[in-house]
Amino acid sequence: MPYTIDRHFPGASFAEIDTRTRAALQAGGFGVLTEIDVQATMKKKLDRDMPAYRILGACNPAMAWEAIGMEPKVGAMLPCNLILREVDGGVEVSAIDPVASMQAIDNPALPGVAAQVRTMLADVVAAI
Repeated sequence: MPYTIDRHFPGASFAEIDTRTRAALQAGGFGVLTEIDVQATMKKKLDRDMPAYRILGACNPAMAWEAIGMEPKVGAMLPCNLILREVDGGVEVSAIDPVASMQAIDNPALPGVAAQVRTMLADVVAAI
């Protein structure tokens, strides 16, 4: 089962897709809570070079509230991560599929919320 929702942007710059992703997240009701510049971290910690790679930890507060209310430990799996990575000829954006990630939790109420968030994230990725 795929665990990400992916979209490729041939010929696009990393900066352009970063800007468009943040705008699409905001329009979709998500805020960016965390940001990790993996490229810079690998350079600093390991002195290794790699293509641009950024992790954005996104959250829709209403959906997070609902999920935490159903399953208090679900916070260990939040926020919803999206990655932007430089690939040959462009940029790829991948968002976590919450349905796939929530399968590990034994709570029959959670799949409905996960499905709603998956739809929301798929709409965000499509809007980039």
